[in-house]
Amino acid sequence: MTTVGVLDYGMGNLRSVTKALERVGARSRLVERPDEAEEVDGLVVPGVGAFGACMAGLRERGLDEVVRAFVAAKVPVLGVCLGMQVLFEWSEEGGVEGLGILPGKVRRLPTGVKVPHMGWNEVAWTRPHPLTAAVPEGARVYFVHSYVCEASPELVVGETEYGVRFASAVARGTLFATQFHPEKSGDPGLEIYRAFAQAAR
Repeated sequence: MTTVGVLDYGMGNLRSVTKALERVGARSRLVERPDEAEEVDGLVVPGVGAFGACMAGLRERGLDEVVRAFVAAKVPVLGVCLGMQVLFEWSEEGGVEGLGILPGKVRRLPTGVKVPHMGWNEVAWTRPHPLTAAVPEGARVYFVHSYVCEASPELVVGETEYGVRFASAVARGTLFATQFHPEKSGDPGLEIYRAFAQAAR
C-alpha cells in the first residue's frame, strides 16, 4: 500500500487530509521530523493559517529541506492552500520569504471583494494533468484564502475567478499544488488525492 507523508509543522488541516488519503486507499503518516519522511512514497504539504507562521514551523522542524529534497528527487509532492503558497518565493502577507521552489510571489486578493474567499467556486483547467484527468471541467471546489499566487503561465494548470483571475492549481514535474482544499471538495477533490496516491506508488 502506498504511504503518503503529511507534513506536521504545528498547524494545518491534518485530520481532513489524512482522512481523504485513507478514503482513496492510501496509508498516511504524519511527518514531524525529517527522518520520518524517509520511507514515504509521496508528500502532502497542507496549510491553514498565516504564511509567516507556516514558514517558521517548517524551518524549526527542518521540514523546509524535506520539501526541497522531495521535489529535487522527483518524488510526488502535493501542496494544499497555504501549502501551495509557501512553494513560491515571497508573500505579501508579512513580507516573508517562502521556499522558493517555484518562481513568483503571493499577493492579497484585490480590494472590493470579500476576504477571505470562502466557499465553492469553479476551476477552469488550462491544460491537462494526470492528477486532474478524472475531474470534470467546471468542477466546483472549496476555497478558504485571502492571498493568491502570481504564477508563471507555464506553471498554471487551473484558474479561478474571484475579483481577479488567479492560479488555483499549478504543476511542475512531480510537484502539484492547489489553492483550494481537495479534501473538502467532495468527489472532485478525492479524485485528485486518488490520482496523487497512484502517482506515488
